[in-house]
Amino acid sequence: MIPLILILVSALFVKGVINKTRARLAGRTGCRFFQPLLTVGVLLGKGEIYSTSSTWLTRVAPAVCLAATLGAALLLPLGIFPAVIGFDGDFILFAYLLALSKLALVLTALESGSSFQGMGSAREVLFSMLVEPCFFLLVGTLAMVTGCGSFSAIFAKFDNMSVNLLMLSLILAYAFLNVALAENGRLPVDDTRTHLELTMVHEAMVLDLSGADLAFVQVAGWLKLSMWGMLVVNMLIPARTAGWLLVAWFLVAMAAYGVVIGLIESLMARNRMTKNATYLVTVSAIGLLGFAVAYVLLTSGL
Repeated sequence: MIPLILILVSALFVKGVINKTRARLAGRTGCRFFQPLLTVGVLLGKGEIYSTSSTWLTRVAPAVCLAATLGAALLLPLGIFPAVIGFDGDFILFAYLLALSKLALVLTALESGSSFQGMGSAREVLFSMLVEPCFFLLVGTLAMVTGCGSFSAIFAKFDNMSVNLLMLSLILAYAFLNVALAENGRLPVDDTRTHLELTMVHEAMVLDLSGADLAFVQVAGWLKLSMWGMLVVNMLIPARTAGWLLVAWFLVAMAAYGVVIGLIESLMARNRMTKNATYLVTVSAIGLLGFAVAYVLLTSGL
């Protein structure tokens, strides 16, 4: 249960860290640290408005999105702390629970009948398709190195204290960070602050959502951001770190994760839409590089 609790806790503050980092670098005070949480509280108290073209699917999709994301969170461990649910091949279920969450949003957007939301949905599906090979390359690399087939066993056994495996863990952590940016609609793939419909990706999909539906989608987004951050942190945890030291390490590392995303969003421009495919294929190439490095290390006995 400890990894799940830490995901829920970090989901509450990572977005605030990103917002504050971005604001400070722009010379502003910015909104309150827990403003996103207050916004969700307001949304939960409001009613929902639905398009005349929407059906029951639009009404249940936000809840499906949140439930699927929570289900994926149950599969993530933290170092030696096992996941709530773990079995061989659980990373496949993890990937496709997140895909189910995204599918629910895509279908909701298409039901609205808006051309902008259809455009955003097409882009979201394309980017997910391009980034999926990288995720499986990264997890396959870890499975090959450790000889294990589940998240809990992989991260409990992965030892990054040797020089060679430390190099590998840095490559994989960098690739996981780029996957996290793409999967969460952050720069340089997408810009959560844009208000121009022609450049929207994720934001275009939720234009018609309101009230509790929008709150569910925003909370699911926080959880996804925290879950991908946990995968990044798992790559960097010193081997055999245990107890409260591991918990403290995770919280500090997640704060640093939020600062890094804030720095990226302050110092980088969004890619041109036509360049995003190249960027995501390059991320998969980094995953392939990690796989190749791991294979060389294993075959050479280092």
